[in-house]
Amino acid sequence: MDYSTLLAFAAAFFVLAASPGPDNMTIIARTISNGATSGIAYGAGTVVGILIFLTLAAFGLSIVAAEMGVVMTILRYAGAAYLIWMGVKLWAAEPVVPVLQPVNGRRGLLSVFATGVALNLGNPKMPLFYVALLPNVVGASLSLGHVGVLSAIILAVEIVVIGGHVILASRARKLLRSPRIVRRVNRAAGGVMIGAGVAVVAAR
Repeated sequence: MDYSTLLAFAAAFFVLAASPGPDNMTIIARTISNGATSGIAYGAGTVVGILIFLTLAAFGLSIVAAEMGVVMTILRYAGAAYLIWMGVKLWAAEPVVPVLQPVNGRRGLLSVFATGVALNLGNPKMPLFYVALLPNVVGASLSLGHVGVLSAIILAVEIVVIGGHVILASRARKLLRSPRIVRRVNRAAGGVMIGAGVAVVAAR
């Protein structure tokens, strides 16, 4: 793989990662409602799902993953149901000014992380992305060395994308200084999460 090919892969993946979609909407909503740690936990889960698909591609299993319709559908619906449930809870929650809002515990963050993993494993577009792009990047074979290089590129891109969304949402969160404004933002964020869950279900 030469530098121009790697740069093309990075650009293509950046467009995929940064484009508006359920993952980015959820990162923003979770950061606004529960803080940067929650947004980062969800983002980390999405990255793990992405890297799992890359590993499957390395072993020639990406096409098999694309055909695992039942398993992918179950994961997608389970993750979407969790997003909708969290959105409904956020919509109905009592407004609490962020500085007084309790920080998520480890179990809560693990649930958020697991949701990010499940939704990406249930994303039918991810294996198709690799099937379409990787042959043009590394040719017919994908070695462990290639996996390492591509993983580093993916991590670098996701750090920029997830970090950017979390920073912007954290700045918006600092403007929440009254229960009335917090309630409005909670309902907006809850609506976004419900919409993200519906979008995941509707995705084909």
